[in-house]
Formats: sequence, structure tokens, C-alpha cells
Amino acid sequence: MAAPFGKLLYLYVGTSDFDRDLKYYTNVLGAKVLWNHHAMGAKVAALRLCEGPEYLLADHRPAPSCLPLFEVKDLKAKAKELRSRGWKSEGRSFEVPPGPCLLFKDSSGNELALLENVRPNVMGEGFED
Repeated sequence: MAAPFGKLLYLYVGTSDFDRDLKYYTNVLGAKVLWNHHAMGAKVAALRLCEGPEYLLADHRPAPSCLPLFEVKDLKAKAKELRSRGWKSEGRSFEVPPGPCLLFKDSSGNELALLENVRPNVMGEGFED
């Protein structure tokens, strides 16, 4: 049986002190900074900590928190399929630079998100601060 989602693209992690935490990840853990943007009142950096998903450090997410963002090919179709089995999103879809997302919670209250990655390289290549 195929997995219900595509890749786990991002771990979206909150920070209470962006600069301090960025130094910890780079100087102590040895993470590589893939990009670091300060725009629209938010600071977000993508870090390479492992061979898996990018680790997004974000000052507009609550700390501590970790929101996994799973890629889906067609967000509307996936949401319709999941709703037919009793799934509910937390509100309407919203946009992040790579594309539209839907936030949802599992039965224990853990947050997860689905992302239709329509602009796959926008943050690393073409995003302007």
C-alpha cells in the first residue's frame, strides 16, 4: 500500500529567540544554513540537520513546537479524499511561499500540515526579502 502523502518536506519549528537558536544550530550542532530570510515581520531560516526534511526555524511559530509539512500532489483532491473518511482541517487553506497548505490536528492535538508544492525552489532561489 502506498503512503498517503508524498515526502515530509519540512519540520517547521518555533523559536523564542531566533538569533540565539540559529547560532546553537550552526555553531553547536553544525547545521548548514540553506537560506535565511527576514521578511514581512518574520525571521525564518532553513537548516540542513540531516538527510531528511529541511528544518525551518521560525520566529512566528510558538516555541516549543514542531509542525511537519507533508507534500501532496493536489491539495484539494487530497482534502476531499480525507474528508470522505472523517478528516477535518483547522480552518481554510493558507499560502506559504512554496504553495497552498492545510493545517490539521490528529486525535491527540498534534499539528500537521499538507502542502501542495507548486513553487518548489522559491525560498532558496527566488524569494526576495
